[in-house]
Amino acid sequence: MLKQILTTLALAACLTAQAEINVIPRPAQVVEKTGTCHITGLDAKNVKWQKDKKVKGDEAYTLSVTPKGIVAKASTDAGLFYARQTLIQLMDKDGNVPCVEIKDAPRFSYRGLHLDPCRHFHSVAEVKKQLDLMAQYKLNHLHWHLTEDQGWRIEIKKYPELLEKGAQRVEADGSIHKGYYTQEEVKDVVAYAAARHITVVPELEIPGHELAAIAAFPNLSCRGEQTTPRIVWGVEDIVMCPGKEDMFRFLQDVIDEMVPLFPGTLFHIGGDEAPRGEWKHCPNCQARMKAEGLTKEAQLQSYVIGRIEKYLRGKGKTVIGWDEILEGGNLDTTAIVMSWRGEEGGIIAAKAHHHVLMTPGSQGLYFDHYQGDPQAEPQECIGGYSTLEKVYSYDPVPQSVREAGAADYVLGVQANNWSEYIHNDAELEWRIWPRALALAEIAWSPVEGKDFKDFQRRVDGPATQNLVKAGINFHIPSVEQPGGSCDNIVFTDHRDLTLSTTRPLAIHYTLDGTDPELDSPLYTQPLQLTKTTVVKTCAELPGGILGPVRTITAKKVKGLQPASKPAVADPGLVCSIHYGGYRTVSSLQDTPDEVCVIDSLYQLRNRVPVPASVRNVRDYAAIGEGYVNMPENGIYEFRTMNAQLWIDGKLLVDNSASALQRHSRKNAEVALEKGLHQIKAVFLGGIFTGWPTYWDDAAVGYRLSGHNRWHNIRPAQLFH
Repeated sequence: MLKQILTTLALAACLTAQAEINVIPRPAQVVEKTGTCHITGLDAKNVKWQKDKKVKGDEAYTLSVTPKGIVAKASTDAGLFYARQTLIQLMDKDGNVPCVEIKDAPRFSYRGLHLDPCRHFHSVAEVKKQLDLMAQYKLNHLHWHLTEDQGWRIEIKKYPELLEKGAQRVEADGSIHKGYYTQEEVKDVVAYAAARHITVVPELEIPGHELAAIAAFPNLSCRGEQTTPRIVWGVEDIVMCPGKEDMFRFLQDVIDEMVPLFPGTLFHIGGDEAPRGEWKHCPNCQARMKAEGLTKEAQLQSYVIGRIEKYLRGKGKTVIGWDEILEGGNLDTTAIVMSWRGEEGGIIAAKAHHHVLMTPGSQGLYFDHYQGDPQAEPQECIGGYSTLEKVYSYDPVPQSVREAGAADYVLGVQANNWSEYIHNDAELEWRIWPRALALAEIAWSPVEGKDFKDFQRRVDGPATQNLVKAGINFHIPSVEQPGGSCDNIVFTDHRDLTLSTTRPLAIHYTLDGTDPELDSPLYTQPLQLTKTTVVKTCAELPGGILGPVRTITAKKVKGLQPASKPAVADPGLVCSIHYGGYRTVSSLQDTPDEVCVIDSLYQLRNRVPVPASVRNVRDYAAIGEGYVNMPENGIYEFRTMNAQLWIDGKLLVDNSASALQRHSRKNAEVALEKGLHQIKAVFLGGIFTGWPTYWDDAAVGYRLSGHNRWHNIRPAQLFH
């Protein structure tokens, strides 16, 4: 019992000392001592850099700082490199380093960050910028997603058509998106990474997500039809044909050129989201299945994975694949499973003695997800919810894996940056940082002693200043309203406006229409509004850095808008249809091409057939007009993904100015009496920066102010 008490006290003392050390990721063991050591640099004159085989671990190091000097020890160059990164963070601007004794080693050997230049291209300069920061925070693997339906991004000299036809796409609005890396550029990036002890892991997607390659070589698919790189997001039905030897020769040729470019042992082959519908009707695929004794198409995918895995193994490579590679069975135990569809795939794989890399989107590791309320965040994301705290809270070793004694099969953890909604370098950085700091800590530091409050202190201190120095457009939480944010609110007498942020930060605000500054009032309690007011507000980091300004218009109205009294009240809405590719509401013609009555708002977006590929669709716009029956008196908040929503002749929600129509981000309130009110909903059909509005439901949602529950307008509420 006494031994347990002493151990607990020792751990508490160690953690207390660590709380004063501004290092990310938190070192495994820190003992803080009195005094400082002053140095003028990190060269051999100021620091003794020593190779010592007694320091166990390929990336482990020790760091001893006393008033007399600094000694760093490691058995490898990588260990000394990480000792240097820790020392840089310990040292203040005047060259003073606190006296400490550090023994440090990573929890996981794989600490990864993923980049997707296929949907939107990332320049070599931007990739290197991320490598610099990864190295500073001890992330050691860059997963480079180089081939996709929307673009082929790596030069293969034997197949120049891949760049001529697969590396660019014509967007729905006629603009061209293109870009690729030459082999010399790849070598340059790989060498740049290696100098920072980062391994670049290439990804060649097979057998799905390869429409860009099929656009260059149609015979790679089952049907062999001419096509182009995909211009919408989502999963493509056209995949590679496992029944053709030409497909395997192509992949082997590509691998032959890629392998020398990436000297690391790991090679990612995708394996996810490969629809098998075409294989069922392909004589070549069915012949392959018969010859191999396969009874279902899932086994055919395993056959592809198995052949390519064996080929890569012969070249000294270890295969990584998304967790779908488990489907069909017979996966070689040397293959590493990357678990992205939650943790289940990783749990199954670890228990089956496959090595595993955890990257579940459900646990915050998809950095293309929102970092706060979508209504308050300044940028569009694919969806999901991943705050800094959510990332930090994740443990890459699930409890069931630990209980099964399979924890050692978890090699590490990775965060992914899919780029459907990452259009430029600034948006990429806004997604990654500072969440990658949380990733670094859960990948490196012991799970014992995790403390988000202390981690946040370290993020908001020197780490933030380092991001500023590096010119990173990092995320600062936006100011939100609990229960759901809305930029346009109304009230009839008074309104208490409550503000918050996803983590505790100071909030500044103004009520005179000017942008808040550091000397603007601090929010301490709900704002009591009694007249029409423009509230501008932003969060402040402890270092005095202000976040994005959010504008909330609070309008005082005289009373509820009275209900209308139409002469006729037949069910449904009058729908005016305008055929053509309309990008804006203002471009609509005065005279529609067709007029009909629709039973529901859903019917605004199903006027023409839309195949899964969204190819050769007869684009159109539709306007539904009539009346909506509101169930009771009150202030209503409305939302919609349609281009516009009008209530009682007033434009309430206007999404038409946004090129991204994935989510409703322009909610607004209006005060209405019970009964019928004029409604007009405008739907613009088409593909807007990769998102087909035909995939939206055209719904209009509403809720009473102060209530959390949303309702969609039902057909029974619509009249004309």
